[in-house]
Amino acid sequence: MTSRTSDEVLKSRLVKLQELLRSKGIDAVMLRTLSSFIYFTGTKWLRPALLIPAEGEPVAFVARGEEDFFMERTWIRNVVTYSEGGELMAKVSGMIRKAGYKKVGLEFGIERDAYILFYEMFKKLNPHVEVVDVSQLTYQLRMIKDEYELKAIREAGRVASKVMEHVLSIIKPGMSETEIAAEAYYRLYRSGCEEPHVHVNVGPSPRVHSEPFRDIKVRNNVFVTVVIAADYNRYYANMTRTIYIGKASGIAEKAVTCMNDVYELALKLTRAGTRFIDVMKELDKIYAKYGLLEYRVVGYAHGVGLQVEEPPITTIIPRDRAVEVKPGMTLAFVHAPILLKGLGQVKTEDTFIVREEGGLERVTT
Repeated sequence: MTSRTSDEVLKSRLVKLQELLRSKGIDAVMLRTLSSFIYFTGTKWLRPALLIPAEGEPVAFVARGEEDFFMERTWIRNVVTYSEGGELMAKVSGMIRKAGYKKVGLEFGIERDAYILFYEMFKKLNPHVEVVDVSQLTYQLRMIKDEYELKAIREAGRVASKVMEHVLSIIKPGMSETEIAAEAYYRLYRSGCEEPHVHVNVGPSPRVHSEPFRDIKVRNNVFVTVVIAADYNRYYANMTRTIYIGKASGIAEKAVTCMNDVYELALKLTRAGTRFIDVMKELDKIYAKYGLLEYRVVGYAHGVGLQVEEPPITTIIPRDRAVEVKPGMTLAFVHAPILLKGLGQVKTEDTFIVREEGGLERVTT
């Protein structure tokens, strides 16, 4: 058994990161986030820990007894074992002191395992080390996808599309949000996904991040929004669809038409060389035209890859709105819903690959 990514690809990623570290005068990086761990090792692992020096081979830390299986799934050969969290921190700190590192990078991100607790422990155990944020460096690499990554994202898009089509076809009054999510999860796991994500929002109360509730059930004259993130080899494709139970009229009909127009304009304007903020300004004119500007969430796109949402994320990281769209990016939009009290939310979202020639390749359909 080997990594799902070729050793050559993984090693080339390491070389690029090490070049960035040296250019910034950073001695090493201690990666604790799962997505970056996968990016450089080629495999997922619970409680990821990878020390990458600016020069030399990386070191992976795994629980004692896991090392043989871990090495079957990665190109990394420098593996250190530990039996509990304290020993892990002690071994990492000892290695940093022995190497004489003065500046070490951590990722200050929005991902699980990027806990402030680890940051504080690391600083306490390494008082003479300057700790810096390297998330911008790792995402600088991860933002532009290689052909291996694009192939995986396309496969994830195929699965997401197929599952979405089925789920929308079986929604009916009386079904709970958890029942809808369960149907999606069943199909996703059966299709080979390893960590899919599903969100469901049944009106009348709109929720941006719609973790499903068992006691909210489909009824007439409300919106039902389903968000599906399918993964293949740990790479995601993200899509969202909204349906109306009954015949939409009034503000419900207006919101559907508005979202369709916003989606089509975003599809037209999002091109290599444009900035997200410039697209957002044009989309806001559409919302304003329909009198729905105050009901929309600010931002419209986010990156997709080893995370369902990864930078650039225009809805939650304001500085990302100034980022320029580049070939090789994989983006999901329209990510921001229209929120309507008494009806639910309206949202249409697909995953796209930004092409070299300036156009977009739709991954989900």
